[in-house]
Amino acid sequence: MDPRKLSDTFSVSPQIEPEDVAALAALGFRTLICNRPDEEVDAAHGSAAMAQAAADAGMAFHYLPYYPGEMTLDLVAAFEAAMAEAEQPAFAYCRSGTRSSHLWGMSQAGLIPLEEIVTAAAAAGYDHSSLLPALQFHAGKRVNNG
Repeated sequence: MDPRKLSDTFSVSPQIEPEDVAALAALGFRTLICNRPDEEVDAAHGSAAMAQAAADAGMAFHYLPYYPGEMTLDLVAAFEAAMAEAEQPAFAYCRSGTRSSHLWGMSQAGLIPLEEIVTAAAAAGYDHSSLLPALQFHAGKRVNNG
C-alpha cells in the first residue's frame, strides 16, 4: 500500500489489497473509493470484495469506475457527489492512482487555485499538466454556474 496525500481530507494510491482496507481504517480513513473498473482486476480485487472489506473495516465504499481515457462530466459529477457525502478523510485507488488523482483535481477545480491542484498532484507523484485544459474548463463551468 502506497498512500499519497493530495489534501488533508483525500489520499490516493495504486491498487490496494483487500487486507489493506483495515490498515487504512486504522490510519483514520473513513471512506474508500474504487475508481478501478472490475474488468481490470480479478474477483478478489473487484468492487464487491473491496466493498465487503470496507464494510468489515467500518468504512463507507463508493464504486466509481474510471475507464482509461474516459473521464466524463457525469463521472466527475458522481465523484463530487460521493465526496460531498463522504465521511472524511477519504481514500481512492485505481491501477496507479492517476485516475483517482485526476478525479480529485477535477473536483477541486474552481474551488482552489489550479496551481495548488497541480502542485499537490506533483508532490504525490502525479503529473497533471496535461489535465490543465480540462481543469480550466471545469473551473470556468463552476464559476459560471455559481
